Amino acid sequence: MTAEPRIDAGEEARDAAARDRSGWAGSARPAGVVQATSVDDVRRTLAWADETGTPVVTRGAGSGLAAAAVGVAGAVVLDVSGIDRILEIDPVEQLARVEPGVITASLDAAAAAHGLMYAPDPGSVGISTIGGNIATNAGGLRGAKYGVTRDHVLALDVVLADGSLVRVGRETLKGVTGYDLVGLFTGSEGTLGVVVGATLRLVPRPVRTATATAFLPSAAAAAGATAAIAGSGARPAVLEIIDGPTLEAIDALDGSALAARGGACLVVQTDGFGADEELALVAATLRSLGADVRVAATPEEAESLLAARRRALPALEARGRVLIEDIAVPRGRLAHAIERIHAIADEERVDVYVFGHAGDGNLHPIIVTPPAGPSDPMPAEAQAAADRIFALAIELGGTITAEHGVGRLKRAWAERELGPEVHALQTRIRALLDPRGILNPGSSV
Repeated sequence: MTAEPRIDAGEEARDAAARDRSGWAGSARPAGVVQATSVDDVRRTLAWADETGTPVVTRGAGSGLAAAAVGVAGAVVLDVSGIDRILEIDPVEQLARVEPGVITASLDAAAAAHGLMYAPDPGSVGISTIGGNIATNAGGLRGAKYGVTRDHVLALDVVLADGSLVRVGRETLKGVTGYDLVGLFTGSEGTLGVVVGATLRLVPRPVRTATATAFLPSAAAAAGATAAIAGSGARPAVLEIIDGPTLEAIDALDGSALAARGGACLVVQTDGFGADEELALVAATLRSLGADVRVAATPEEAESLLAARRRALPALEARGRVLIEDIAVPRGRLAHAIERIHAIADEERVDVYVFGHAGDGNLHPIIVTPPAGPSDPMPAEAQAAADRIFALAIELGGTITAEHGVGRLKRAWAERELGPEVHALQTRIRALLDPRGILNPGSSV
């Protein structure tokens, strides 16, 4: 019989593990928290949990937005944020070997010392962990050009439900031996195993970047402009959209005057040896559509333009309680999606703000309601608006979650998007890897 791990059952630890940034609040706290500091801690915890039938919820920084890493009644939360070493940066092979608790921005900074970059750039880059990014297949601002986390994971060390340790993938850029188990574990939200190590692809750090903002009359017009950018042949690294209400919220928080320049904003950044020429093409395309375009003249000005996009969520959090949603639609339907989201807000009489990664069709409709306690339920009209937004995404051929994950917040919608046959297939895969059903029950599919 495996010895019981050291479990912190104190109220403070249990309270902290019962919530994340999503604002979701369960009906009860977890039984306790295991603070893992080594791979052996993880293996012992899962072996014990498998023998005793104890549910385990794996957790990193707690920055998740879908309640996938929130402790629930009867579960032990396995906190792996303390397993946090950057083991190696290999500048020749352009890869990094890291543990799951490494902060994303820290890895990028370490890579920069070698002229390299870790490309995934989630909005939570300064607080989220690599393990959490892998668990949710996180995206981010640079996704338009560089893709999402899965595109940069070469190999994983995973502890399975019974405590056994496996390594999947390889350290070469190419390889097709066997099934793509790296892709399977990436985005599985702790339901198939616990990631305790990762080999990640790095890319050369761009020799230069060029940044601009473009203001247009409406969010729909701005969304439509992204199609024109795609048609121009340019491929920006960053192509973000911010609607008018969100601009007003940023102005209120920072004392800026963004909303006076237009009804919506695009933030564009190109990179590489031809960054200036590529941005000139983008700027000309946008000006032909009547946009007010401002190109940053200095790196400091460029950072200030990007900062406005990064301030969007804090600006909305300052206005009340937020329900942070995450859908994606085909880019050609982006304008229609935004118009429909604003109509849903009017019909449900809730405040919905829209910003997101226009370059890959990923929108974040943020529903803001009056401040409330952490255990208070979300108002019915806010949940009704969220459900209609999910239905809209599916109707338009999109997805209910592009980068935040399903978690507990969207589990009811997962089957509707996947369809009964695919949902049943995924359930069988999950049962194969976790026959006792101890890994993150109630989350994902």
